[in-house]
Amino acid sequence: MTTDLDVITIGRSGVDLYGAQVGGRLEDMGSFEKYIGGSPTNIACGTARLGLRSGLISRVGDEHMGRFIVEELSRHGVSTDGVATDPDRLTALVILGIRDEEQFPLIFYRENCADMALCEDDIDPAFIGRARSVVATGTHLSHPRTEAAVLKALRIAREKGISTALDIDYRPNLWGVAGHGDGESRFVASDKVTAKLQESLHYFDLIVGTEEEFHIAGGSTDTIAALRAVRAVSDAVLVCKRGPMGAVAFEGAIPDSLDDGQTGPGFPIEVFNVLGAGDGFMSGLIKGWLDGEDWPTALKYANACGAFAVSRHGCTPAYPSWEELLFFFERGIVRKDLRNDPELEQVHWATNRHGDWSTVRTFAFDHRLQFEEMDGYTLKKGGAFKKLCLEAALKVQNGQPGYGILVDNRIGREALHAASGTGLWIGRPTELPGSRPIDLEPELGPDCGQLSEWARENVVKLLVFCHPDDDAETRAAQEAVVKRLFTAARRNKLEFLLEVIPSKVAPCTTDTTATLIRQFYEAGVYPDWWKLEPMADAESWAAAVAAIEAFDPNVRGIVVLGLDAPEAELAASFEVAARFDMVKGFAVGRTIFGDAARAWLKGEISDAAAVAQMAERFTRLCGVWDAARAKVNSVAMGAK
Repeated sequence: MTTDLDVITIGRSGVDLYGAQVGGRLEDMGSFEKYIGGSPTNIACGTARLGLRSGLISRVGDEHMGRFIVEELSRHGVSTDGVATDPDRLTALVILGIRDEEQFPLIFYRENCADMALCEDDIDPAFIGRARSVVATGTHLSHPRTEAAVLKALRIAREKGISTALDIDYRPNLWGVAGHGDGESRFVASDKVTAKLQESLHYFDLIVGTEEEFHIAGGSTDTIAALRAVRAVSDAVLVCKRGPMGAVAFEGAIPDSLDDGQTGPGFPIEVFNVLGAGDGFMSGLIKGWLDGEDWPTALKYANACGAFAVSRHGCTPAYPSWEELLFFFERGIVRKDLRNDPELEQVHWATNRHGDWSTVRTFAFDHRLQFEEMDGYTLKKGGAFKKLCLEAALKVQNGQPGYGILVDNRIGREALHAASGTGLWIGRPTELPGSRPIDLEPELGPDCGQLSEWARENVVKLLVFCHPDDDAETRAAQEAVVKRLFTAARRNKLEFLLEVIPSKVAPCTTDTTATLIRQFYEAGVYPDWWKLEPMADAESWAAAVAAIEAFDPNVRGIVVLGLDAPEAELAASFEVAARFDMVKGFAVGRTIFGDAARAWLKGEISDAAAVAQMAERFTRLCGVWDAARAKVNSVAMGAK
């Protein structure tokens, strides 16, 4: 069996509903953010973000929340081969809040939940054999059925020489020694829990916990005594977390003082949210452990990941990527509230985006004025035609990756909503068509607050007619609108596409587009995507790409717009653009739908004929782009 996974975690998997308001009681929360949760699930995602190949063994319900967990795991690159769907039980839920630095109320909804039905039959020896390590957490040792599943996995791992680790993760109410309202409680003494934990500690090569968690594992509230009690039944490396004092590792006998163990540097940051911090710590520790680092280095990774977690909202969303962690180590702490560090947050955002959009062949039918000016147009007919556009796009996509659409909410609302979940990349316009200085669609609200209603898969698209020769007043006015929309998009966790068209304003030179790009970055706007008009010469493209790379090496990429150009002209522009890896594809509209729309709105062709014509043209353009990219790749391979 090929070892294609670094780590498999096993146990809880649920949905966290995190109170969006900070500083109030859970009773007074008015809205919630939805994240995946459960310690093993968080660790699987946290290690994946750090570059490890991760998998999870758990159960989820056969409903929307269960599907959300599986889809989100896949987006993180976590193998779901070990995640079973339970037809009879609901996915676990947790409701959480941030009251202050000391209080983090939470309620577990886990009565007969799906992951507590995990059993020995769910443990596939072949799946275990694919991993270098297996990580268990304490909750699933609390029930005979789930304990049997965990112990089976650990025995298989031992037989195959696979490393094993335990995050004690003691939650008293999940062991039945505290009430439902005590979800926040981290320690209640229990001889029964201590005895149950000590029965399985010998299975592990690494055991991790807070001082309180070692108290329950060792049966003593004296930390040294508790660690020695654990050492008496286990040869594992023991890592004791000490909150703001960092953590300490013991490979052998336990000394008289915690200070005599191996330590890694801590990070003095503001404590905003302790929930999920231990899972972030464990993720960093496993990264160092499996990479063969010494314990001080592994603890450095762990402490840093824990620091990120306590400074941000949510659990899994707070954990860093490997690129982000290295950036943090190299640059250091600029401000202690990490979530409010713009440079760090940009790296966090840009290196943790989901989805592979290395190619984006986009059918753009987000036009509004162009439709409204066509003979025979009505709002109802326009909406119906845009559904035909979507039908054509899906026909070409045919379930394959790398296809997208641009569609508006004014005329194309039905198509926009129908596109959700199809696998298409979906861009949605926000500009008031033809406006200069740029103005936004009124539906967004004066502060762009309506973005909170957008589907998370929608990309905020803004077209700006601008030029480096714009007067200072025009430039300032346009940049202010762009910055306001960009800020609102980030606040609502929506990707942002900025389209700039200078050729409609004034003549362009080799550096025109590049200058605009630099100006927007200097104004504090960091688009995920750029949409640029076709440039005939490679020098202009090279200048634009260099300008983007200088500010944001982690940008999603560039798409080339069409400007209603004939196919032959588009093909020539694709040939040039495809030479640059940052250009991921195209976004073309009227070249595809123009003739079909004019004929259909006048009743001259049928629905089927319109779809067929648009699909044929979109397919042809996709072929032109793919051929241009293939030609570049072929030349590059030949040069090697």
